[in-house]
Amino acid sequence: MGLLSIFGLGGKSASVKEFMEKGAVVIDVRSYEEFASGHIKGSKNIPLQMISGKVAEIKKLNKPVIVCCRSGMRSAQAASILKAQNIEVLNGGGWEQLASQLLS
Repeated sequence: MGLLSIFGLGGKSASVKEFMEKGAVVIDVRSYEEFASGHIKGSKNIPLQMISGKVAEIKKLNKPVIVCCRSGMRSAQAASILKAQNIEVLNGGGWEQLASQLLS
């Protein structure tokens, strides 16, 4: 297992595609200010420090979730929190990189 895989950053392309085919919701875990400066169209903004308190709301979506942030570190933490709550989640890494994958 490579270092990138540990953080959920290795070999994402197929997984992102698979998640999107299942109707995944993209959740951006950056701050409101960061989100306002640019984000993936249609994504939801739930800052990392609020994720734990929004688990019930996220579960109600009844869809897989792709989390993203600026670099992939906060989204890795969010993915861990959501996985522990039995939510199907993928760390999409940095939002700009994820956006380019979603367009391809």
